[in-house]
Amino acid sequence: MDSLYIIKISLVCALVFTFSVEATPGNIACENLNKDSCAFAVSSSGKRCVLEKSVRRSGQEKFVCTTSQIDADQVTNWIESDKCVDACGLDRSVLGISSDSLLDSRFVQKLCSIQCYNGCPYIVDLYFSLAVGEGVYLPSLCRTEGDNKRRGMSEIRSSGLVAPGPTMPTKLIDYGSPAMAPSAELMADGSQTMAPSPNGDY
Repeated sequence: MDSLYIIKISLVCALVFTFSVEATPGNIACENLNKDSCAFAVSSSGKRCVLEKSVRRSGQEKFVCTTSQIDADQVTNWIESDKCVDACGLDRSVLGISSDSLLDSRFVQKLCSIQCYNGCPYIVDLYFSLAVGEGVYLPSLCRTEGDNKRRGMSEIRSSGLVAPGPTMPTKLIDYGSPAMAPSAELMADGSQTMAPSPNGDY
């Protein structure tokens, strides 16, 4: 009877182990993830997953998870927790990967919060890389306050592109002193005299 009991326990343990292994994502392929788990996930190859949207001719929106060319630093097979997504001020339905959110001071405040910065290393790693791509060092941005933080964020160019300057040297032309703005003058009797309007009326 003891041997039958041990066999039953072994079978139950084997079944529990089998189901727990199936429930744990083994090799994550971004293309197999749904809309609710795609953003901020990392595939088994170490590439970040990105949510994209297409609109069919009928007007129906279709969301697809794809593999980006952005490498995650020292992490594979990772689906970010809802706790970290909330702590860092993110949204699971965000499309693409962009540094644009670093221009939002409220987002930067959440990203730099203790809960996010110290508790969600893979999200911080992503935005660290995005900030570096824009010429900004994220730890320095998080340490600055007030106007300095706004100044740091203004260094970030949302598209990553800068309008080119003139290719030919420009010559400044001096037209004399600048014209003065029209003003009211007080007459000796205290009344005002106004400058004429462009059509000659007062």
